[in-house]
Amino acid sequence: MSTTPDGSAVPDAVDELVCSARGCRQAPAWGVLWNNPKLHTPQRRKVWLACEDHREHLSEYLRVRDFLRDVVPVDDLDRVGT
Repeated sequence: MSTTPDGSAVPDAVDELVCSARGCRQAPAWGVLWNNPKLHTPQRRKVWLACEDHREHLSEYLRVRDFLRDVVPVDDLDRVGT
């Protein structure tokens, strides 16, 4: 986890581009950024990847738990090894 010079959060880098929904192997179009405030610092962002079919489901799952922080295009995420 890194931060920008102004202290804002930078999402974790992603290494495998596959939807995070159980059993789905589709290519993701979205990065669903979240954190659990009981476990993570406020700046930390975990990333779930979502295909078009699962974006709303994964976002809603996190939203009802107050874990959802943002949803961004997958192309805006850093890749490991690039």
